[in-house]
Amino acid sequence: MFSVTQLCRIWRKSSFKTKKLTPTPLWRCRWCNCHTDRGNVSQQLNPEDRRNNQVTKRHKKQRTLCQPVLDHFDQQYSEELGDLWPYARKVLLDPQSWQYGIMLNRFTAVTGIAQILRAQGFSTLLPQTDVSVLRSNGPATVLNSKYQEGKDTLSTLCISKGSPGDPHPQSDNSSFALGQDSQSEPALSFPPPSLQCYIHPSPLRFPSQAHRPGQLKQYYLLNAASLLPVLALQVKDGEKVLDLCSAPGGKALAIMQSASPALLCCNEPDLHRRDWLAKTLESFVPHSLKSRVIVSAQDGRSFGQSDAGLYDKVLVDAPCSNDRSWLYLCNSQQGEQRLRERAGLPSLQAQLLRSALLAVCPGGTVVYSTCTLSSLENFSVVETVLKDFPEAEAEDLWEEIAIPLSKYFTFSSNPGHGQTTQEPTLQTRDASVSFYRHRLGILVVPQPGKTWGPMFLARIRTRK
Repeated sequence: MFSVTQLCRIWRKSSFKTKKLTPTPLWRCRWCNCHTDRGNVSQQLNPEDRRNNQVTKRHKKQRTLCQPVLDHFDQQYSEELGDLWPYARKVLLDPQSWQYGIMLNRFTAVTGIAQILRAQGFSTLLPQTDVSVLRSNGPATVLNSKYQEGKDTLSTLCISKGSPGDPHPQSDNSSFALGQDSQSEPALSFPPPSLQCYIHPSPLRFPSQAHRPGQLKQYYLLNAASLLPVLALQVKDGEKVLDLCSAPGGKALAIMQSASPALLCCNEPDLHRRDWLAKTLESFVPHSLKSRVIVSAQDGRSFGQSDAGLYDKVLVDAPCSNDRSWLYLCNSQQGEQRLRERAGLPSLQAQLLRSALLAVCPGGTVVYSTCTLSSLENFSVVETVLKDFPEAEAEDLWEEIAIPLSKYFTFSSNPGHGQTTQEPTLQTRDASVSFYRHRLGILVVPQPGKTWGPMFLARIRTRK
C-alpha cells in the first residue's frame, strides 16, 4: 500500500502510453438484429500516445478546424443564443480551455486519490452527505438549501484531457496506474451510494487509469455538465432504470454511484460502441452486480413496444450533432455531408423519446439530454413529442438545477432570443412564455471560465 506522498511521486514520474486491449466478456447482452444507425454521430475517442507526467495545463498540436461546420454554427447559434454565442464560440475553438471532472468510484478504495486531489486544489462538486438527501428528497431540496445557505459546495469543474474533438475525456486504452489505483473487486458489502466528483478552477489535466480485466478503476474523467441529466433523473434505490443510448457509459456509471437500482439496462445497438460500453462497465462496476447491470443491443426505438411500462426511470442521452467533435473530426467535404445528415437527427431523437415515454411506467420519469446547442435537437424535439403524449408533462428544472448551479454553469432556456443567465432569478416565472420554455428544458452553454457543456436536459413525468 502506498502513502499519499508516494502516490504523488509515482503520479509525477509515471510515463503514459496506449495499447490495444481485448474486451473481456463480462456483461450479459440481449441481442436484436435491428440497430439504430449512429455511425455518423458516434463520439469517438482519440487518446494521445503521449501524456504529460503531472497535473498541468494542456499544450498540444492544434487540430484542423472544419470550416463548413463552423460557418453553419455561426449562422444558427448567433440567432438562437444571441450574445452568448461569441463567448461559446471562443470556448469551442479553444480546446485547451475545456474543463473536466473526476468522478470517484464508490466500489473501490478512493481515500488516497481524494487526498491527492485535495492537495492539488481540487474540491467536490457534490458533498458526500448530500447524495443520500438528494435520493430521498430530490435535488431541489438539496441544491436549493445549499444555495440559500451560501455554502460553496459546488466548484467550477475542470480537467483538460483528450483530443480537441473529444467530448469524452475518459479513454479505455490509457495505461496510467498508481499502485493500488486499479482495485480488485471488493466484497459484496459496498459503501452507500455517493456521487463524488472532484473539480478544479483551472483547465488542469489528471491522468486516466489503465484498463485491467478483473480489476476496478478508482475514477472516471468526464465533463461536469454530463452529470446534470443524472441528477435530474432522481434515481432511487430499488428502481428499474433504462439508459437508452448508453455508450460510452459515463452516465450509467454516475447512476450507479448515486443509487442502487434493482436493474440498470444499458442499451447500445452499435457493436463498436457496445464493446466500449461493456469494457467501461467492467472497469467500474463489480462483477457481483452483473445481474443488476445488463447491456442490451436493441434499437432504442423498439423499447416502447418490447418493454412497455417496464421502467421507473429512463434516460435518453440521444445521438446528436455533437458540437465539440463536429468542429474537428472531419474535413470540409465530410463536414458538408454531416450537415446534410444533421437535418434528420431531430426525427430520430423524437422517435427515441417517444419510445422512452412508452417504456416508462405510469408516474415514471424520462430525462432527455443531448450535447449540442441546437434548439432543433433540444427544445423543439421535446415540444414535438409532448404533443403526442397528453398524459406526460415536462417539469421545470430552472429552480431545481439552473438557479442553484448558476454560479458554476451558464444556462439558457430561451431559444432564439439569446436569453440566459449566469444569475437567473425566480422573476422569470412571472412571464408565461419564459415559464413554458423553462419546462421544455435547460441548456448549459460553454462560456470562458465555465467551459462545461454543451448539455441540454429536459425532464418529463407521466401521470399515474
